Amino acid sequence: MNQHARVDLAPVPFIDLAAQRRRLGKSVDEAVARVLAHCQFILGPEVRELEERLAKFCGARHAISCSSGTDALQLVLMAKGIGPGDAVICPSFTFCATAEVVALLGATPVFAEVEEATFNLDAASVQQAVAAARKLGLQPKAIIAVDLFGLPADYEEIIKVAAAENLFVLDDAAQGFGATYKGRPLGTFGLATATSFFPAKPLGCYGDGGAIFADDDALADTIRSLRVHGHGTDKYDNVRIGMTGRLDSIQAAVLIEKLKIFPEEIEARGRIARRYNEALGDVAIVPRLPNDCNSVWAQYTIRVPAGGRDGLAAALKAEGIPTAIYYPKPLHRQTAYKHFPTAEGGLALSDKLAGEVISLPMHAYLEEPVQDRIVAAVRRALAR
Repeated sequence: MNQHARVDLAPVPFIDLAAQRRRLGKSVDEAVARVLAHCQFILGPEVRELEERLAKFCGARHAISCSSGTDALQLVLMAKGIGPGDAVICPSFTFCATAEVVALLGATPVFAEVEEATFNLDAASVQQAVAAARKLGLQPKAIIAVDLFGLPADYEEIIKVAAAENLFVLDDAAQGFGATYKGRPLGTFGLATATSFFPAKPLGCYGDGGAIFADDDALADTIRSLRVHGHGTDKYDNVRIGMTGRLDSIQAAVLIEKLKIFPEEIEARGRIARRYNEALGDVAIVPRLPNDCNSVWAQYTIRVPAGGRDGLAAALKAEGIPTAIYYPKPLHRQTAYKHFPTAEGGLALSDKLAGEVISLPMHAYLEEPVQDRIVAAVRRALAR
């Protein structure tokens, strides 16, 4: 009995990278050892192999690996010459990197509203954001659509708005790589797709990393140049102002091994999310997938009425169950971003969601007894 109690009270990992590490066994160690043996640590053969595998996985013509998901976004904007006087439409309910890269280039992020059901960019609000940008004398150039928590944005509607307004679409799939929209994997919607391989992502390495997917040959060539100081025919022939944005060979080696099991992990995440939905749908607002989409469930996020979230988090913490809030404050409320313009009509829903969302442990190795423990604790806390 005492031993059983100790197991029940054992802390639950929010994301269990150690379980994945145990499954991979020696394969990652051997892959890293091969890099240590050939000593091509920057843009070695593993980087080229990874890019080929990534492109094949999502059906994109080009996959260009880079140093982080943030740099992936910035490289695309740099390749398109985004800068002062330009406006880029972004959701406010997202991580700061989406807008950060716009501001770093001297352009202006204009914040748009999200859809309540999906947390993703609302196409109607994008049109209102475009109108707000033009009233300020800015030139709208792009839309960055975020696949929040692993669920694809509504690209059909967003691309319609982009075409009508002569904008390009950049898919911020930092949380969504591996998901599908209307039967197609993310990586082929809009002008380009950016993703992150941060360790906590569904497909993560053992450090920082990212990638860009594109079908346009000229764009891909420009991005490859920009990620290595803007080189031309060689590293001393610099034809544009670039950056140091390369993925190192050790991280590529790790990702090659993880990509081999990624489809199975996506399936497991979906199964775990469905169990959560079935068990919690009557006590909280649970996430639902549009019929034509598949999520990679980077986070499993529920909503509880305003004022109840802190109590739920505290109750779960007392039982050794971690939670996280993505995101407690939308970008248009944050100190660094609150002076940037917003869509006409305001962002009341983003404010509301920021006060209600809470994420539960989610990873491909969440065993059913542990998930049942989490569910029971959530139900107890919300019944109080």
